[in-house]
Amino acid sequence: MEHTKIITIKYAESTLPESAVFQGGRTEKKVPITFVIYLIVTKNRRILVDAGCDTMPGFEMINYERPVDVLGRYGYEPEDITDVVITHAHHDHIAAVGYYKNAVIYVQEDEYMRGRKYIPKDFRVQTFKDMFFVDNSILVKTIGGHSLGSCIVEFRYGEACYVISGDECYARECLTQKKPTGSTCNLKQSEFFVHEYSKDCYQVLMCHEQGIESGVKILD
Repeated sequence: MEHTKIITIKYAESTLPESAVFQGGRTEKKVPITFVIYLIVTKNRRILVDAGCDTMPGFEMINYERPVDVLGRYGYEPEDITDVVITHAHHDHIAAVGYYKNAVIYVQEDEYMRGRKYIPKDFRVQTFKDMFFVDNSILVKTIGGHSLGSCIVEFRYGEACYVISGDECYARECLTQKKPTGSTCNLKQSEFFVHEYSKDCYQVLMCHEQGIESGVKILD
């Protein structure tokens, strides 16, 4: 891939019970989290990983901005987005997809059944089961730990393998201590994720890790 960059789009902060962040966590302890989506810009494509949300019922959202407005600060309008990859169909990852009318929307088939209510009927949608490639180099892979068809996004640049983890893990501690997420529908798959992607060959980018800030990373 030429001229590739990753733009981190942080649009809110909130908290989760520690028990939701990793197995064995305390229910009564609140852990700070962020709400983040990512834009991968290649020579020919502008690929948004998750769409974010304009509302988040049940959460106190701090320092909230609409994801589409944060995107605009980096010089991109909704019409510029060529592809939207939905890692899973939970509200905060898919609810704002309706802004991206020019994009192809990619969503795992089980997640599509749950999330299709968010996608306008005239949008172009491509579903898949296990994995597929966007732009011949960006791999979307089903893990199925967090939810039935939840996915991650992998792509290589030079010797590095970047992984956008969706909600397969919420905190760096999940990887460093190999603690699977506490928000899982399939513990075996969540355990697989933290053991595989804690390896040094991966650079994992999370959607809710505490302390993430908006910014641009140019890969060269």
